[in-house]
Amino acid sequence: MRRPILIICGVLVLAVAAFLLFGRGGTPGDSSPEAGFARDMATHHAQAVDMAFIIRDKGPAKEIRSLAFDIINTQANQRGMFQGWLQQWELSQATDQRPMAWMSGHGHGATPSASATPGVMPGMASAAELGELRQAQGTQAEVLFLQLMIRHHEGGVQMAEGLLALSTRNEVVSMAQKIVDGQSGEIKLMTELLEQRGARPYPSILKSQ
Repeated sequence: MRRPILIICGVLVLAVAAFLLFGRGGTPGDSSPEAGFARDMATHHAQAVDMAFIIRDKGPAKEIRSLAFDIINTQANQRGMFQGWLQQWELSQATDQRPMAWMSGHGHGATPSASATPGVMPGMASAAELGELRQAQGTQAEVLFLQLMIRHHEGGVQMAEGLLALSTRNEVVSMAQKIVDGQSGEIKLMTELLEQRGARPYPSILKSQ
């Protein structure tokens, strides 16, 4: 009799654990890594789209304009998917939790850069930096855009890699891997574009491998 009882107890424990992790119906719960990633990455992508519009409207060189269009289209579409997930999971688009709270206790220090602020998503441009980008013109604007966007992409890669270490949910893991691959490729491209303009990226916020 003891063995069946132990098996039943084990199944119940697993069921409770699954409920706490993903919420009702097997969907992610409000404080899950998946929900936190979707909310924070939607906000992160929104700023990238804003910066891309800023540089696009300045009439930059063809290769910068093409990059800006790619960022606008890709990240706006992905942002819509993040918001769609939250709606599908019956979760709110916003939360009282601090940004990056979903990474708490998993070896993530918000961002490893020297100017890191707890609870701030990695790679985000400050209001002052955005103001500077809006005021800049010509090559100066192109260089600043590339420097800010490289750092922004590094933050996106860091967030996506954090999700990959915490989740096994197929659609979320697949999207996170696409972000790592796509934004890593664009970082290389933007670094080359900076070199063509006699400039260098800001110090990387990514941890050394």
